[in-house]
Amino acid sequence: MDSKQLALETARVLSEKQAIDIRIIEISQKSSIADYLIVTSGGSDRQVGGLSDAVEERMDELGQTPKSIAGRRGSGWVLMDYGDVIVNIFNPELRERYNLEGVWGDCKLLEFEE
Repeated sequence: MDSKQLALETARVLSEKQAIDIRIIEISQKSSIADYLIVTSGGSDRQVGGLSDAVEERMDELGQTPKSIAGRRGSGWVLMDYGDVIVNIFNPELRERYNLEGVWGDCKLLEFEE
């Protein structure tokens, strides 16, 4: 599975678990750290944890091991680094504060159907 397919599959899993406002940002032209950055929100810190659990479970099924996972339950934010795909799951307040969509605003968004 290439990085685009992996990003789309991750977005699908997040959508199934009722993630809010999922964005897939193609950062490969602007950065060497990854090809895609996924930014989404959970309605609460508890949902943020549940969303990260769902992503981790699906990635494990696909044989994808995270390079690192930062943040966890109660922190309001989880970053999951799968190499070419980086997933950021925020509570609404922290998503607004960090504004990753603004930071990467000059990058193309990858379309997907929720």
